[in-house]
Amino acid sequence: MKLTTLALGSVVLFGAVATSQAADLAAGKAVWEKLNCASCHGADAVKSIDPSYPILAGQHADFLAQALRSYQRGASGAPASANVRKNAIMGAFAKQLSKQDIENVSAWLAAQPGPLAVRR
Repeated sequence: MKLTTLALGSVVLFGAVATSQAADLAAGKAVWEKLNCASCHGADAVKSIDPSYPILAGQHADFLAQALRSYQRGASGAPASANVRKNAIMGAFAKQLSKQDIENVSAWLAAQPGPLAVRR
């Protein structure tokens, strides 16, 4: 029983490490710059042009990736649900992103210093 638990824990840990290694932070920054995300979310991804826009720096990468995929679904005309975000501006930007782009930009944003980050 203990061996099974240990093996399962190792698989989960390896999966998390493999996912984080798959993200290319330089490519994530390039996506950020290419789409000019700073024009709304601020150069540091903390101070946006509108207080209602979310802080992105230091946010969890998996949350950011899920949000971008939800905007893609919204832009594709999917019916409203918990996994669909309908926003014309964000949908138009998210629609341009590949799966790898989403992984990269999400990882890059998560690595940025911000008030949402918890560093140990």
